[in-house]
This record gives sequence, C-alpha cells and structure tokens, in this order.
Amino acid sequence: MTIFTLPCKRLNLAVLSPSQASLEGDFYLRNQAHLAPWSPIRADDYYTPEKIRSRLAQQAMAFEEGYAVHFAVLDRDSGQMIGACNFSGIVRGAFQSCYLGYHIDHGHQGQGLMHEAVDAGIRYMFETLNLHRIMANYIPGNERSARLLERLGFAREGYAKAYLNIDGRWQDHVLTARVSTVWEDPDRQWSRSLG
Repeated sequence: MTIFTLPCKRLNLAVLSPSQASLEGDFYLRNQAHLAPWSPIRADDYYTPEKIRSRLAQQAMAFEEGYAVHFAVLDRDSGQMIGACNFSGIVRGAFQSCYLGYHIDHGHQGQGLMHEAVDAGIRYMFETLNLHRIMANYIPGNERSARLLERLGFAREGYAKAYLNIDGRWQDHVLTARVSTVWEDPDRQWSRSLG
C-alpha cells in the first residue's frame, strides 16, 4: 500500500512503502543499462530487495518529515512502475526550495509521460507544499532533459563544471530553475488570519 498517491491523467505518482520494493526493483532491473549514462555508479547490492526496502523506508520518513518527496511514476492501468520523479533537499526558511530529478523507462520515452508526471509533481510542490523554487540540472548533450525542462518553464541559470560524479566521472551540468507564481508567505497568511 502506498504512503501517498497523486493521480494524473495516465499515471499515478506514488510515495511507495517498503512493502512495494518489488515495483522499484523490477523498474531498475529493466532499465539499469538505459539509466547508467545518467546515474552515479551504484554498489553491487544497490538493487537488492533489502536495500530497496531500506531506501523506501528512508524516503517515506523524509516525506513524513517534509525533507523530500520521492514519487514512483506508475502506469495507471497496469500499476507498473515506469519512472521516478524526485523532489529532494527541501529547504524551508528563506530558501523554500528543492531539487528535481527524474527518469523514465526506456520503453515509455517519447509519449509525454515524463512531462505529465513532472508537471503534476511541480504543481504539488508549489500549490500544496508551498515551495517557492525548484532547481533541476542536466548534463550538456542530454537534449531530452533540456527540452522537457524548457517545456515545463525552467530557465537556464548557469553552468557548473565537474558538478556531479555521473557514470564514473565528474560531469558538467546546466543549471536551471523554475519559480512559483502562487507562493504565499506563511507568516503573512498567519498575520492576516489574526487581523
């Protein structure tokens, strides 16, 4: 049973419980080679059921405590996991921001599903969690990510040399962000309610 589900048109975004480790395990088994060029090198036991259950437990706790939202992208008809849409590093205070990461099954590319999932996730982060800014970074040459982020309203803000160790080497990244148009200062909301 999922911790939280956000329905979309063709998909469900779900924060998985540890008991759903097989959904994530099946996804990564099918897509390990496909995702390798865009992922860090993983330890040999990274995809074992025990490690996946442990990660899902940590992700559920991060969701409950407001530090991150790790969505599995589930096909609405089959229930199969076909991607991920993660909002991590949530910082409140004066920053009110997080980082976005995402990936999709090799067999589901080019159907607009990642756009649907990320768009729904962004709306949840801005409208429900009231974040002000979401940052997303991509490796130069990853044209799919560049186009997706542009379609979603992300603006290029910079270029970071040797930003992340991806596929066994330090790689540059293009830095982008999107700012909310609906953010409300919680302190102002509180003071208005006293008014």
